[in-house]
Amino acid sequence: MRLLLIGGTGTIGAAVADAFTELGDEVVSASRSGDHSVDIVDRESIDRLFGAVGEIDAVVVAAGKVPSVALADATGEDFDAGFASKLGGQISVVLAALPRLADGGSITLTSGILAQHAVPGSVVTAAVNGALEGFVARAALDLPRGLRINAVSPTIVLEPGETSEAFRGFRSVTAPEVAQAYVRSAYGIETGQVFRVW
Repeated sequence: MRLLLIGGTGTIGAAVADAFTELGDEVVSASRSGDHSVDIVDRESIDRLFGAVGEIDAVVVAAGKVPSVALADATGEDFDAGFASKLGGQISVVLAALPRLADGGSITLTSGILAQHAVPGSVVTAAVNGALEGFVARAALDLPRGLRINAVSPTIVLEPGETSEAFRGFRSVTAPEVAQAYVRSAYGIETGQVFRVW
C-alpha cells in the first residue's frame, strides 16, 4: 500500500508512520516542514502536495489545530480558526484526494473524544469534531469508485505514567494504540465510521 500521511511529525502521526512501515507499506509523510511540505489551511498547498506525490492507495490526516477556550471568552475568530484548520483543512484534503486515489482507496481523518465528552475550554473543539464526524458519515454515501472514508477519534494520548490535569478521570491511550485504528481504517472494508479509541 502507498500511504500519504499528512501530519506525520506529530505524536499520533509518527506512530501511524511506524505502524504502516512495519506492515511493509510505503509511507509518504507530509507536514508543515520536511521533504513534502503542506499547510492544510492552504488549498493550493494541498494541491501541490498531491501533484508531487502522484497516485496513492490511502490518505491519513493527523493534522489540524483548534483553540482551547471557554465559551464566555471565545470569539468568532476562535471558531473561524478551528473551522479553517481541523475541519476545513481535512475536508480540503478529501476533495483533493478524490481524483488521485486508486480505486478502492481510503481516507482517514482525525476527530477526538471532545465531540462527545467535555473538558474545560473544549467548546470550539467539540463543534469542530462533531461537524467532522457528521461530514464523514455523509461523505461516505457519495464516494465514487469504491473509495472509503472514516475518522479516528482518540481520547487523550499519553505515555505510560503520564497524566493530564485537563483529562482527569479519562482513560488514556498510547500513540501506537491509536495508530492501529488508522491501520484498521485503511485495510478494512468499513466506511462512514468513527473508530473511537477510548
